[in-house]
Amino acid sequence: MDDIAGIAGAVRRTRREAGLTQEDLAHLAGTSERTVRAIETGTGNPSLHAVVAVANVLGLAVTVS
Repeated sequence: MDDIAGIAGAVRRTRREAGLTQEDLAHLAGTSERTVRAIETGTGNPSLHAVVAVANVLGLAVTVS
């Protein structure tokens, strides 16, 4: 669960620092605003593809440990 919270916080923080709304990020990542919200809150079941797309837009790396 710590990984999910870490990803959620990093996405939210980086999106805000970039001056993007959830709607803006969703459009740039080719996903829905609802999916971005799920990623940022660590809820729901967003696909790995969506998480990676959002991370890529923000310049974040998704790594497996």
